[in-house]
Amino acid sequence: MTAWARRRRVGRPAGADTDWRSDTFVVIDLETTGLDPKRDHIVSYGAVPIREGRVRVAESVYGLVHVPGDVPGSSTKFHALRTQDVQDAPPLAECVATLDALIGGHPIVAHCAWIERSFLRRAFRRSYLPFACPIVDTATLAQLVLDVDVGPGGSVSLEYAATALGLPVHSPHHALGDAVTTASLFIALAARLERGGTLTTSTLLQLSE
Repeated sequence: MTAWARRRRVGRPAGADTDWRSDTFVVIDLETTGLDPKRDHIVSYGAVPIREGRVRVAESVYGLVHVPGDVPGSSTKFHALRTQDVQDAPPLAECVATLDALIGGHPIVAHCAWIERSFLRRAFRRSYLPFACPIVDTATLAQLVLDVDVGPGGSVSLEYAATALGLPVHSPHHALGDAVTTASLFIALAARLERGGTLTTSTLLQLSE
């Protein structure tokens, strides 16, 4: 990897102030054994790009990730992945390499993005790669658009937000299914936030903070 490529991945490339419909985003969803990146592990990942305001499902990626030890039953009841399902799966480094190639210098989209951010930072660090990608959080955008009061520390669920906007929910708690649902949700939310004007990627990132 060239030094230029490393710098490009750390900083947002030029064009963040352009119309979001002209930009490329990479929607990512992770299924994990828990919510603590220091203790828990990624068990599967799904990602799909959005280009020119369209979900590019044909370019999506999905994979299982080997987990050291057992997958706890408390997480299996959500994503349905058991220890034997990921026992012979590729290592975390392969997951990182696949996502790294897809992300490039593009901003990420995720729902309740703090989960993806924290797990990806740790995973990339273990592969000696920088991770400082800007992330658009559809949970935050949904709260703004739907005007939902979730209370301190709460968030709008992916299923609720999609259903509220009349969108299909694809395979809940399956990494690729949730990524596709998030991608459709992102487009619907951005369209609402445009209000007939120009909405930039920079504004979407600011609204997600």
